Amino acid sequence: MDLIAQIAFVVMLGAASLLFARNINRIRKVILLGKDDGIHPDKNKAWQNVMLLALGQKKMFANIPVAIMHFIIYAGFIIINIEVLEIVLDGILGTHRLFAAPLGGFYNWLINAFEWLALGVLLVCVIFLVRRNIMKIRRFISRDLDGWPRSDANYILIAEIILMSLFLLMNASENLLAQRGVGHYAEHPAGPFVISGSLSTLLSGLSTTTLLVIERTSWWVHIAGILAFLNYLPYSKHLHILFAFPNAYYARTNNYGELSNMPAIQKEVVLAMGGDITANPVLSSLPEAPPDHFGAKDITDLGWKNLLDAYSCTECGRCSTACPANSTGKLLSPRTIMMKTRDRAETVSRQLQETGSWNGDSKALLHDYITEEELRACTTCNACVEACPVSINPLDIIVQLRRHLILDESKSPAAWNSMFSNIENNFAPWKFSPDERETWING
Repeated sequence: MDLIAQIAFVVMLGAASLLFARNINRIRKVILLGKDDGIHPDKNKAWQNVMLLALGQKKMFANIPVAIMHFIIYAGFIIINIEVLEIVLDGILGTHRLFAAPLGGFYNWLINAFEWLALGVLLVCVIFLVRRNIMKIRRFISRDLDGWPRSDANYILIAEIILMSLFLLMNASENLLAQRGVGHYAEHPAGPFVISGSLSTLLSGLSTTTLLVIERTSWWVHIAGILAFLNYLPYSKHLHILFAFPNAYYARTNNYGELSNMPAIQKEVVLAMGGDITANPVLSSLPEAPPDHFGAKDITDLGWKNLLDAYSCTECGRCSTACPANSTGKLLSPRTIMMKTRDRAETVSRQLQETGSWNGDSKALLHDYITEEELRACTTCNACVEACPVSINPLDIIVQLRRHLILDESKSPAAWNSMFSNIENNFAPWKFSPDERETWING
């Protein structure tokens, strides 16, 4: 590689890295607008979650054939990056097959393994395209994926097919160039490799000049495509490739069926029941005045983990498939809850970029993005939380928005109002005073 090519490569790599860092920082800023959840995970359980859920994809194996195919793509993304590291170093240093000499015979074994993996990724991506666009699987034809979400999924699969094809084409053309004794290809030969070696027979009739063009074009477009893919991630649901790891680390490890209390409400209940709040350090540390509002109306009222959840969502639809409300035709879709939360976060992010701060606008997550009807349909069964492969909790967002509806906006179903009134006046859901609560047993 000549000096001009080296400089061009370093500029391209630097620009792509800076742009990616800028986009991740943009997302980080909007996530940190969320409230402090007071999350302090048990490190042993947290790392276990990372290894089993994010790295091992434990929940995916509820459907073994799909899990295996997904794992092939995932392994391809992780493992083939070793090959990408060599390409990056070759581009910076102006070398060719930098790792071939130090690794000796192991290098050929490694690249052969990469090629088999690349072929597996290519085939699985084709299968996934068929599943999404031809087989009409219910969770992939849902209306909440209309428009960009459906296109996004297809674009990424097509991009991976192109990248894997370029990798194999690069190796195939290089193999022929080495056989013909061309320059550094012959000086530092590698291969032949199994997959690209078979592919090279299709190129054997081409001239040396044409092969040089194919090899160099494949090399440059392959690495440029990977850098473009990297910068596409912050605008795509495929950001979960990176965010699944911190999301799994900070996931709740306590009982999924346990809803979090609202300390301010709990304090009032304890006092109303004649209890002593001094025995509870959390309640006794609360200010005397009640909070300005309860629950969540916008993303700044949610916790930062809720926003990390939204950016980690894979839009796979397993949550909505498991949701009994969604299955019976209700408007609620836990997947849509996460997608709308991320959409709102992106709106906020744009103002952060333009002005450097978030001063609010005329809209909010509640009502403008997520409707009352969606929230009312939730049975709080936790099926969506249990189904999510990357430890996302749509239920927590739903509950916080419902709390705001009821406590701040006094909007609750008519059937609930009498129960609330009884709890407020009689400390129980029934219309009996505390003194008369046991009279039903008489006689």
